[in-house]
Amino acid sequence: VVSKERVVDYTKTSQRCSKSAILLKTVAGREMCVRPSLPWVKDLIAYLDAKNAPGASSNL
Repeated sequence: VVSKERVVDYTKTSQRCSKSAILLKTVAGREMCVRPSLPWVKDLIAYLDAKNAPGASSNL
């Protein structure tokens, strides 16, 4: 499990890949593959989508 504060972005693998996966990118620039079916991964994706949604508040 990765803390949501440490993850800045994610990418879904291409549909051409034989296995479905999510590539997480951390604040340190590291990347890791995780299974999209895991509950904590689903929660993290929802958090990142809400955080990056148009109209979401920003610290800028």
